[in-house]
Amino acid sequence: MGYILYNGKTVTGEGITEATVIINGQRIERIIPGNAPVHDPEERYKGFETIDLHRKYIMAGGIDAHVHFREPGLSYKADICSESRAAVAGGVTSFIDMPNTKPATTSADALSEKLEMAEGRAYANYGFHLGATNGNLDEIRKIIAGGKQGVSGKDFGGIKIFMGSSTGNMLVDDDNALDALFGIKEKEILVHCEDEGTIRENLLKAENLYGEEIPFERHCDIRSREACILSSAKALDLAVKHGTRLHLLHISTSEELEMVRSAKKKDSGITAETSANYLWFCDKDYGRLGSLIKCNPSIKTGNDRAALRKALKDGLIDTIGSDHAPHLMEEKERKYLTAPSGIPSIQQSLQVLLTVARAENIPLSRIASVFSEKAADMFGIRDRGYLKEGYFADLAVVDTDTYMEISSEEIAGKCGWSPYTGEKLSGRITDVFVNGRRVIKDSAFTPELPCGQRLVFDK
Repeated sequence: MGYILYNGKTVTGEGITEATVIINGQRIERIIPGNAPVHDPEERYKGFETIDLHRKYIMAGGIDAHVHFREPGLSYKADICSESRAAVAGGVTSFIDMPNTKPATTSADALSEKLEMAEGRAYANYGFHLGATNGNLDEIRKIIAGGKQGVSGKDFGGIKIFMGSSTGNMLVDDDNALDALFGIKEKEILVHCEDEGTIRENLLKAENLYGEEIPFERHCDIRSREACILSSAKALDLAVKHGTRLHLLHISTSEELEMVRSAKKKDSGITAETSANYLWFCDKDYGRLGSLIKCNPSIKTGNDRAALRKALKDGLIDTIGSDHAPHLMEEKERKYLTAPSGIPSIQQSLQVLLTVARAENIPLSRIASVFSEKAADMFGIRDRGYLKEGYFADLAVVDTDTYMEISSEEIAGKCGWSPYTGEKLSGRITDVFVNGRRVIKDSAFTPELPCGQRLVFDK
């Protein structure tokens, strides 16, 4: 099956161009400048479906390198099938899942099992990160070398280190272990940065003051900016010391941005991520949304949000990871101490980016870069992440002139809710192609079965 997409505008990190995109099988065969349909005298494209995009934008499908799809072990609230459907509904055509599942993905056996689990069930292309612990350095090195259970460095994205505890309790708090892990040069080191001692001290103060009735507004005081700054400073120092390929995850404060800016001048291997949640919400939203925006790190102030938006525009932010982290509504309705942290957001991530881009006059080329291209480069994802001839036809078509009010009826994830419900966001995702198959047509799912493929990591 083939498609000819014409009268559209391609968006890449280099800019916007009027072009016709021809999909032949799983790949992009040609990108032809201009907006007219192709008429081939040799009838090479006879039988191809011709689609008039009516001046909409064509982007490479998103690569979300920071998701929590909850499988195995927590599939009652989310699984690979349900959350990959939510991903493609949001224009995300590839994901890399985090290791804090049950069991955690900290061994060759666990990684191999997750890869088998996803086969034939994922609507988007799939990959997984490997998790670090205080004691699995030897296991990680054996996997990178390709000597465990048939998996190697090409079979996982990066190595996730929790320098602050979060869902799954995979805290790495041994300084010797941290130093050794940061010495790994072959793979990207992804770090969740919050200082555990600071958080525990803040939580004890809140419990003494409020008992079990801690207001959700106190979340950004408990998971405080100081906790983030202390931990990020430690991670950056270790990265500069070792020359680590460090990816600092879900940055939430202006101070961390300035530390990253300084560190990048010393070490070109340092990259930074934030999520749509920190670009959209601020601490004033706890009053109306409460636990629905309780996540780790916490959402900070309006000034932090403004700094993050500026960093996105200026190029300091390298990638956007949704940190998609579903929980059932009945879990979120609990009191502060037992309500879990995490926000389901992958379906709205691109729309938030497009809305912020419009508000802050951010070029769409920056969105293309952070949404797919930079992640493809960082992890060496083979033949994906770019609008290029010969690459897999993973594409999203977006009408940026349309504003949508997010409705709970449209939520594709298993948990069935989103903190973005009721928000008016720019950009209707009209069509999505995964490996050349049209899985979204006119903003609705087609009858296509899951066609996601296993990602190959060349870095």
